[in-house]
Parts: sequence; structure tokens; C-alpha cells
Amino acid sequence: MENIISLLALKNDPTSATTGAGLVAVGAGLASIGNFGTGLGQGLSAGRAAEAVGRNPEAIKKIRSLMIIGMAISESASLYSFIIAILLVFVY
Repeated sequence: MENIISLLALKNDPTSATTGAGLVAVGAGLASIGNFGTGLGQGLSAGRAAEAVGRNPEAIKKIRSLMIIGMAISESASLYSFIIAILLVFVY
């Protein structure tokens, strides 16, 4: 833990600008991992919805509305991770 704190303290040191910039880039990369999970989840959701419509075509309206609501909820996590990554890159 002390090593992490000392690395973060290097960000304020003017002689070690590259270390601070590198840590910001790593943080932005880690924050954007949330986008991969969201894409995977939305793909699985769309696939399962297509299977459900294939089994029961009469329920297409209910299946589609549930799929869109689920995708909107999972997309919010992707937007939050994107905003965090952008803030890390441009603010720090």
C-alpha cells in the first residue's frame, strides 16, 4: 500500500511528469474495461431475445420492451466508465 501511495505522490512532483501521466493512462484503461462487459452483456441479451421471439412470436412486443429496458440499464454502466476514463485523461 505504501508503494501505491508513493507512486501517487510522484504525480505532484514536477520532475516525474511521465510517471504521473503513465498512472493516469493506466487508470483510464482500467476504467474502460467496463465497456467490454457492457458490450458482452448486450450481445447476450439480444441473442436471448431473438431466441425467445423464435419460440414465442406472439410475445414480441413484451420481449422487445424488456430487452430495451435491460440494455438501457446496462448501458448506463458503460457511460459511467467512459466518463471516468475521459475525466482521468483530460482533467488529470
